[in-house]
Amino acid sequence: MNRIMTLILVLLAFSACSKGEKNIESPVGYDFSKPVKYVMPAELAEISGIAFAPGSQELMYAIEDEDGQLFYWKNGHPKPVTAVDFGKHGDYEDLGITKKYVTILRSDGILFNFPLQEAKGAAISTVKEWESLIPEGEYEGLYADDATDDLYILCKNCGADRKTGAVSGYILHLDEEGRPALTGNFKINTEAIQTLKPKKKNGFRPSALSFNKKTQEWYILSSVNKSLVVTDKNWQPKQVVALDPALFPQPEGITFDIDNNLYISNEAGSTASGTVLKFVFRQPAR
Repeated sequence: MNRIMTLILVLLAFSACSKGEKNIESPVGYDFSKPVKYVMPAELAEISGIAFAPGSQELMYAIEDEDGQLFYWKNGHPKPVTAVDFGKHGDYEDLGITKKYVTILRSDGILFNFPLQEAKGAAISTVKEWESLIPEGEYEGLYADDATDDLYILCKNCGADRKTGAVSGYILHLDEEGRPALTGNFKINTEAIQTLKPKKKNGFRPSALSFNKKTQEWYILSSVNKSLVVTDKNWQPKQVVALDPALFPQPEGITFDIDNNLYISNEAGSTASGTVLKFVFRQPAR
């Protein structure tokens, strides 16, 4: 009888542990259960976008969504950080860096850019402002392709997308002087996303995007419903990864380094500090 009771207790304990374990979803090549976590200093509690300069991962650049400041620090060592003023108080949502320019997206779709080499000292005096390039709406996601000098911008909430079953995106090209011009557009089928993850009911509201050059896939964050959407290079959804709110309280920034490691930044939200999470790339087994 004692042996039977012991076996029952062991099985119950194992069952309880199994129920308590979380099923951590991850995109192919990454393990979201094993992040390297960097806690941001107080000035980056509202970190809203991250990026690396082309061909380098020595410095990580970031913005936050209240003050017109560009931040940078030695990758992996977020204290101390250097802050450079580029603009007035505003809702800045994302940034992209090409070989020569830093471009910053404000939530109303207005862009600001300046030469990367001037991102030093206390303030930047050569900032240019570009408006009326894309339709009115709310925007949070910007990606800069350093090979082509193209900018990809995604709507978060745009009137033109209502009742269309899609989210609109726009492509702009930077000329040698850093002047952006609209060259194209694209759409992401939200109904296809819903098919992949039917339980996600809060809609698709992109908060950041980046391109995985190794897999030729787009990685798109939707902070509103805690999701990472992976599409092919033509924007066709392939996977929807549910993000654990305990690890991703408010995911607002995403980028890859030159070794294809993935970084996702979180605003503090209801937590104590903003964070940057690093996920090491592992070549999938064939």
